[in-house]
Amino acid sequence: MTVGDWRQSRSKRVQARLISALGFPIVAGLGATFRWRAEGAEHYQRVIDDGRQPIMAFWHGRILPATVYFRRRGIVVITSENFDGEWIAGIIERFGYGTARGSTSRGAVKALVRLKRDMAAGRPAAFTLDGPRGPAQVAQPGAVWLAKATGNPIVPFHIESDRHWTANSWDRTQIPKPWANVSIAIGEPMNVAADAIDTQMESARQQLESRLGVLEARALAMIGAARTSPRRRP
Repeated sequence: MTVGDWRQSRSKRVQARLISALGFPIVAGLGATFRWRAEGAEHYQRVIDDGRQPIMAFWHGRILPATVYFRRRGIVVITSENFDGEWIAGIIERFGYGTARGSTSRGAVKALVRLKRDMAAGRPAAFTLDGPRGPAQVAQPGAVWLAKATGNPIVPFHIESDRHWTANSWDRTQIPKPWANVSIAIGEPMNVAADAIDTQMESARQQLESRLGVLEARALAMIGAARTSPRRRP
């Protein structure tokens, strides 16, 4: 079944709606128990106060707590055009997010053009930099491209929790457990020049990875933890 074929199946469409309807209260209920510790929230607000829109950038493995923390801000995110992307979109839209369909592997140009248009209309955007399929903690160029195209800054962040479940997936997705202490470290805005050439774009991409490494260490320190294994690389 190709990416769009599932839409021809009524049972699949109904299934996606049911998963979204059931998934939202579960995620919202779990998220309501999190005990947040935040550092750097002023960086996000400073971008808004300057009349620009932030391009939030983080790793795929922290989708669930990020969705909870940044809810109801009108942020637009890319979701895949496949079946999983459909029910995920249904959940995050209930949290107040907008969606642009596509991915780094399919429909990327269409999704990025949609994000550019939404940002021009005054909406923030967000990227899971290593999504949708990795390699884990290796930034794809989409956020850097969007920053160059719109003049809006990238605002990286990282989230950690002191108690969580870890999925056996490529991104080692973390789901904080009920009543977990959850920390978020938000970094300073990162600009990309409108006339940046390819080498400068690559340098910005690498710099973004480095900043996320620093934010990861900070988020861990905020909950009294330490990194126990090297960051994943291809």
